[in-house]
Formats: sequence, C-alpha cells, structure tokens
Amino acid sequence: MTETRLPAPNASDPSLVLDFAGEIFQVEPGETFVIGRVGQLALDDNPYLHRRFILLSFRDGLWWVANTGSRLPVILSDSRGLMRSVLAPGASLPIVFPEVLLTFTAGPTAYEIQIECAVDGFLTPAHRLDDVAGDTTVGPTRFTPSQRLLMLALAEPVLRRAGTGASEIPASADAAQRLGWSLTRFNRKLDNVCDKLANAGVKGLRGDAEDQATNRRAALVEYAVSTLLVRIDDLPLLEAERAANRRGIPSSTPIGTASVPSGRLS
Repeated sequence: MTETRLPAPNASDPSLVLDFAGEIFQVEPGETFVIGRVGQLALDDNPYLHRRFILLSFRDGLWWVANTGSRLPVILSDSRGLMRSVLAPGASLPIVFPEVLLTFTAGPTAYEIQIECAVDGFLTPAHRLDDVAGDTTVGPTRFTPSQRLLMLALAEPVLRRAGTGASEIPASADAAQRLGWSLTRFNRKLDNVCDKLANAGVKGLRGDAEDQATNRRAALVEYAVSTLLVRIDDLPLLEAERAANRRGIPSSTPIGTASVPSGRLS
C-alpha cells in the first residue's frame, strides 16, 4: 500500500480536537485527557467500562493514545478505515494520521470518538472496491451473502449512529427479527462467521479455556465495521432481506452492491 506524505504540521497549533456525539474537546500540549467513567470525557455509567480507560498526552512532538485499563482493547484506525491498530491494556501508540477514529466496546455498547490533530504523518489512499458482486471480500476470508447480512444486522446501529457516539449492539433475537430469520438460523450463522474469523486470527469471537468470548457480537461488529466488511451503503439490503423473507423467498443480493448515496462509517 502506497502512503502519501503530508505537509509539515502547523507548529503553532499542535492541539488535539476530539468529537464525541457532537461534544467538542480541545486538548493542548502539557495537558492530559482521560476518557472513561470519570475524566475529562466522562461517558455514561456503563459498569463494563473502566473508570480511567484511555489517556491522551503529548510527548516527543506527537500525541499518544494509551490504554490504561485492565480488560478492554482500544481500536485506533484512520478515517477511511484502511489502517487499524489494536491497543491491548497497557499499550500506547502515537497518532500518525491527521484524522483518526478511536473505537471500543464495553458490554453491549460500542463507542466512537473522532480525533483530529496537526501531524506530520501519512495519508492513506482511497480504497477501491471491486464492483463485481461476490468476487471479492474485504477481510481475511470469504463470506456468503447471508453471513454478511448477519454482520450488517448486528452493525446497523453503529453504522447509522444518528449523531451519537455510543450505540447498543442488538441482541441476537432482535437482529434475527430485523432480517426475518428464525433465532436458530441466526445463531447457526453467527457461529459459522465467528469460527471463520477466529480461524483467521481475529480475537474475541470464540471462547476457549483462556479466553471466554462473552461479548462476541460486539467484537464481531467492531471488526466488521473497521475493516469495511459492512458499510453504510449496504443498509438498504436489510429491509430487502426482511421483505423477501416475509414472502418466503430469501434475498440473495450480495453485500456491497446496494445502489444508494455513499456515506461515512461514523
């Protein structure tokens, strides 16, 4: 992947700007910014969320993101969704793109925070999707149209967001109803999707003795959205699938072929 070097940053304005659900925060060098149940950005009283979870600070000429929690990972990706880094508890990473998305899940809730800063970093090229239906899939493996519809149903609130920075991941029964599927069919396909991705090395989708996947739906949504497996352009296919199942004829329209205005994954 070719990267384009950006011009030197504006040294007179090294501040960091955060946008969470339309609430804007500006952080200056020398300040630290805490995100969690307490801090400068105090999120809702989610018992799954750490009190002090993410720490933003400026050092060595760069803004850094540190995961100061003990259980939850943090996802840092560029604004186009092409670069993705996972910060495990205790890890930190510099911000090298002028616009990044900071995402994480805590229990059934997914959060997204937009970050902008002047940085002498890199600009990723535009991602060109193949227009041939069913020939390619962005991700480590191929999926059937129904498997991708399952991911889309789970990711719908995150893709829509509607101006909010936090979205509830649907329960399996609600997602199945959205598609017009039985819960048995939905859970069977969810198992298959999670097994495919787990075999490809994606964490948090399959429980074992060391890692009980208690929140695999949230982990699946986080991965599917950040890697462009599902996009906002695909959302009309949910209603098409539900309508087709009402008539007893399941839809076979592949994800990625919906003809609707382009939108942003935020």
